[in-house]
Amino acid sequence: MERTCLDCGNPIKGRIDKKFCDDQCRSNYNNKLKPETPPAIKKINAILKNNRDILEKLNPEAKTKISKARLLKTGFDLQYHTHQLQTQKGNTYNFCYEYGYLALDDETFLLVKREENL
Repeated sequence: MERTCLDCGNPIKGRIDKKFCDDQCRSNYNNKLKPETPPAIKKINAILKNNRDILEKLNPEAKTKISKARLLKTGFDLQYHTHQLQTQKGNTYNFCYEYGYLALDDETFLLVKREENL
């Protein structure tokens, strides 16, 4: 009995337990098994990743003050964050993964990095 590739249907040569003719077919087959991510989720995830990357770049020392204008100039979107942290003093930090920010006043932000053990 001739074995065929699970993705393209071409004959398979080689090991008896081989299921795909090459790595591309294996990858194609496995990608088809994953459900498609809705466009809205893809867009939000891209914004969150961009926000995180901006915070990482602007905050190399893990704690930095920055003007709101400079933060917004980078393309940072204040509407999107992954979670919030309320301190005992009543301050609310917004986070994009491990990088966060706190509005100190209307024009200044404090950028922080939180080390989380997941």
